[in-house]
Amino acid sequence: MELKKKSLVFLLLNVLIRCIASQNVTTFYWVVSIDTSHVVHKARWPEALSSFGKLGHRSQSALHPSGCTLNETSYTRLCSTKDILTVNGEFPGPAIYRHRGERFNVNVRNEGKYNVTIHWHGVKQPRNPWSDGPNYVTQCPIKPGANFTYEIILSDEEGTLWWHAHSDWSRATVHGPLIILPEQGKGYPFPQPQNEVPIVLASWFKGDVMEIIETALQNGGGPNQSDAFTINGQPGDLYDCSTEGTFKMVVDYGKTYLLRIINAIMNEEMFFMVANHSLTVVGTDGAYIKPINTSYIMITPGQTMDVLITADQSPSYYYMASRAYAVVGAYDNTTTTAIVQYNGNYTPPSTPPLPNLPNYTDTEAAANFTVRLRSLANEDYPVDVPQTVDTHMYITISVNTLPCVNNSCDGPDGSRLASSLNNISFVEPSIDVLQAYYKGINGVYDTDFPNEPPYYFNFTGDDLPDTLLTPERGTKVKVLDYNSNVEIVFQGTNVLNAADNHPIHLHGYSFYVVGNGTGNFDNSTDPTRYNLVDPPEVNTVGVPKNGWVAIRFRADNPGVWFMHCHLERHASWGMDTVLIVKNGTTSSTSMLEPPSYLNPC
Repeated sequence: MELKKKSLVFLLLNVLIRCIASQNVTTFYWVVSIDTSHVVHKARWPEALSSFGKLGHRSQSALHPSGCTLNETSYTRLCSTKDILTVNGEFPGPAIYRHRGERFNVNVRNEGKYNVTIHWHGVKQPRNPWSDGPNYVTQCPIKPGANFTYEIILSDEEGTLWWHAHSDWSRATVHGPLIILPEQGKGYPFPQPQNEVPIVLASWFKGDVMEIIETALQNGGGPNQSDAFTINGQPGDLYDCSTEGTFKMVVDYGKTYLLRIINAIMNEEMFFMVANHSLTVVGTDGAYIKPINTSYIMITPGQTMDVLITADQSPSYYYMASRAYAVVGAYDNTTTTAIVQYNGNYTPPSTPPLPNLPNYTDTEAAANFTVRLRSLANEDYPVDVPQTVDTHMYITISVNTLPCVNNSCDGPDGSRLASSLNNISFVEPSIDVLQAYYKGINGVYDTDFPNEPPYYFNFTGDDLPDTLLTPERGTKVKVLDYNSNVEIVFQGTNVLNAADNHPIHLHGYSFYVVGNGTGNFDNSTDPTRYNLVDPPEVNTVGVPKNGWVAIRFRADNPGVWFMHCHLERHASWGMDTVLIVKNGTTSSTSMLEPPSYLNPC
């Protein structure tokens, strides 16, 4: 299926900034476009970020003021040119900067060829699932020629989040940073950096991503791998035809910079390093952590990390680089690079030093980094970890197969690939779950998503029986009482000799990662080792394929909230479910009323 050239999706962004004495309104225009041209775009962010003055003050030029429509879509990568969806002609899309607790509206008019929705990843949207964005979960999609207004409500998030399309695989190019600064007049819980630089890791496919997933779902096999990774839209010097546009981060010797790292990659966890430089991680998923000094990070799709780096080396060029962390199986094994470029008079090296990234299969390196994450947990940024639990859930995560007529599909033994949570493979409904829940429409979903798997076995063993391969298909949701304390243990399995870890993302909430381990979860001993004092607070957590992760949260945000694997191929196969949190007893503990207009299905 060929994308229509020069089709557009217009997004009108009205940002309402809360001020002490008054409210000012700033209007931005976004254009999501499909076009073909031949210019290699360079990242715009360094110029925009250089306009930072004191914290919370940015020049209007940096914020793309009203009337400014950027519609160039000139994307030549890896020696060829193709049409891609973009916002304002930018890949990645424009960075949005807001302060903690603010609200802003986004009016989306879809003049493109495909359905579109936008998700505000990591924004809790208190009582407002209507603007969360997942396709057929909280809204029916914005069809070509239609429009929808999102109201984004910030609460206690602070740090790096992001926004992305949440319909089919369009998020491959429709995404960008959402930076939540401290409240006006407040600073960071670490020394003010000289500058802040978004670092967006993404995937690049030579083919059309919509055709790639459509073909895979039709044939029942796995989708094609990406052909490159990118840093701020550029593959970097190690790829063919890619040296001209390599992203450069210009630094002054002795200054400290804040990297706002986002893993927007479609299907791989990633290692990231900067040659000859140490990193200090100070935040994850819009929450601060106790600083971690490290030479590398491991970041899963959907996750964000705030990382300080000091320019303390001899002035020169140094590569920052990222490549996949993949346990086994097929994956994109390429390395993307950008350049840290010192100001000064010197002769640049012909080849900058490349960091010694952990090996692709270095599970120990990944685990050693992840286990160090701890919430800041001080007087200014306290934690509220549930100490007791009302609802326990034990959810197995599996890649499965479904029967195919005449064994004619491209999955194992002619089957069709699928995936599941507790052996339930999610089926996208014909109207959105939220609308059905709010209006009491029957037949759209069932409320019997199980609290535990249908049977127990050695989940992480080898050569599991074929009877474990086939899941049940359905639109099943879990209903939670308002303000109940919830614990979910995610158990990775080795069904189908699983090759992947699973970054699980929960909409509408952040949660505390209170425990993790290898092998099968032991309900009698493992909880005794939980961290209930300062566990990391995140919205996306990596579950090892042959291990487990335990999370806790308080169900105090009424609404309909998607929970899914952030590996796009797994989500497309059904590794998803929905949590419905009931209203409380008062209007202030109940869902907001729906907007005046809802898109028809």
